Amino acid sequence: MATSRDARGRLVLGGVALEEVAALAGTPTYVYDLGAVRAGVREITAAFGGDPHLVAYAVKANSAGPVVRAVAAEGAGADVVSGPELALALGAGISPDRIVYSGVAKTDAELDLAVAAQIRGVQIESVEEVERVAARARAASRRVKVAIRVNPEVDLETLATHQGIATGHDDAKFGVALSDFGRAFSAVLAQPELELVGLTTHVGSQFTQIEPYVVAARRLFELAAEVASRAPLSYLDTGGGFGIDYGQGCPVAPADFVRAVRAERDRAGFGGMTLVCEPGRSLVASHGVLLSRVVQRKVSGERRWLMIDAGMNDLVRPAMYQARHRIVPVEPPAAPSVGQRVVGPVCESSDDFGSCALPERGFELVAILDAGAYGYTMASAYNGRALPAEVFVEDGKVAFVRPRAAASAWVEERLAAGRA
Repeated sequence: MATSRDARGRLVLGGVALEEVAALAGTPTYVYDLGAVRAGVREITAAFGGDPHLVAYAVKANSAGPVVRAVAAEGAGADVVSGPELALALGAGISPDRIVYSGVAKTDAELDLAVAAQIRGVQIESVEEVERVAARARAASRRVKVAIRVNPEVDLETLATHQGIATGHDDAKFGVALSDFGRAFSAVLAQPELELVGLTTHVGSQFTQIEPYVVAARRLFELAAEVASRAPLSYLDTGGGFGIDYGQGCPVAPADFVRAVRAERDRAGFGGMTLVCEPGRSLVASHGVLLSRVVQRKVSGERRWLMIDAGMNDLVRPAMYQARHRIVPVEPPAAPSVGQRVVGPVCESSDDFGSCALPERGFELVAILDAGAYGYTMASAYNGRALPAEVFVEDGKVAFVRPRAAASAWVEERLAAGRA
């Protein structure tokens, strides 16, 4: 857990008391520890042991500029899934040759951006996409580096993760099916505008065991062995999905996945081949919290409700994935804990963060832990609620504040449409 308590019992992240952050930026506010994010990049990098590699940060996990610049400063590249994410990665100083671009429905405009930037690899996800990428390359009179994303068809039971974040099974929309790989491979080789430089796979997210990841990597390496004589590949990308501890335990670290895949690569005869991994959640989730203020308490029969000013529009994971985040008081605990149902202000029954043991009284701020990934990036203005503020801390001080928009801005934006 990235938070701790100082000598006064106050909750602290990155050396900064969250009480002080609330006074500075209000609530709800996301708070991120940039120093811890940097350290995570260094840990994964060290696991490669000097082998050729690319740590391609999955920008969708947390697209805040200070976060992307922090991982870039540690030598990481980027895995992007949209044109705006590609523009963000480039703008944050990530070199094009350290960017890979995934996604099942890239528009022509997005492909044009990738072609113009000459990125490390456009990762093709269907046979039908091959001609579309080639057409954009021809229009720009460019030769484009591509990789084929393979769906390794690992069954859901083996994947052992929530079905909403499992991507490597045979009913998923992602990647080229194993049965279609030969067609996709031949189609790429038939296009003079395309240069096949890699094979890639990604089987899902929040893995707390290594085996599903290794199964997928093994199938990728087997395909690479089959085509090695016809295509001089320069990288093999085994994706991301490294899990974190949301409170139920996680016995493996990102470095363990990397070491396991390196061993599989060597057994497959590809020692020295550049390995790419795409960590997102594991670099940022534990190093971010959602800071919220108690609006009121409610007792209804035997039920106790704690109503806070952060809602499912600010953090949708509990509503979308039935995820459970630990919730703790920011102030020093001053009373015995009792079970309370923590809910937000959004007009939906699913705006529910679950039951937690919290002090009966004596606090007005809570921190929803492990919220640094898929929090702000999935937030919305539902119910006319302004997006939360973001505060970035490093070296024991606040480095940057992105304020929360005024509620009136949403009203004005809605009224402006069609105004004479």
